[in-house]
Amino acid sequence: QVQLVESGGGSVQAGGSLRLSCVDSERTNRPYNIGWFRQVPGEERQFVSGINWNGASVSYADSVRGRFTISRDNARDTVYLQMNYLRPEDTATYFCAASTDVVVRTAAEWYSFWGQGTQVTVSS
Repeated sequence: QVQLVESGGGSVQAGGSLRLSCVDSERTNRPYNIGWFRQVPGEERQFVSGINWNGASVSYADSVRGRFTISRDNARDTVYLQMNYLRPEDTATYFCAASTDVVVRTAAEWYSFWGQGTQVTVSS
């Protein structure tokens, strides 16, 4: 069973960059689609970006398109989220999640396995 571990969060000023990583610590090497979501207290988890199992298909929320880039290195069982031009409204806990569906889904209920999250804080 896949065990996802996120890292790379932190505190940056607006306009800065961070790169999040999501590692399958069990090294299952299963063909999962991976999604990145974010959540602030009191709000629902929000889709940020997703990538299919071989990297051929990606999806972005409108709010991050052009600023964030998702990629994966299956040899390292790792998915990355490069976040540039960060804004204060990007502040949230970021989660990665795995799905066995055939397409990249934007709804959280399609994802079966979740990491513990990593905090991203962007100050103005």
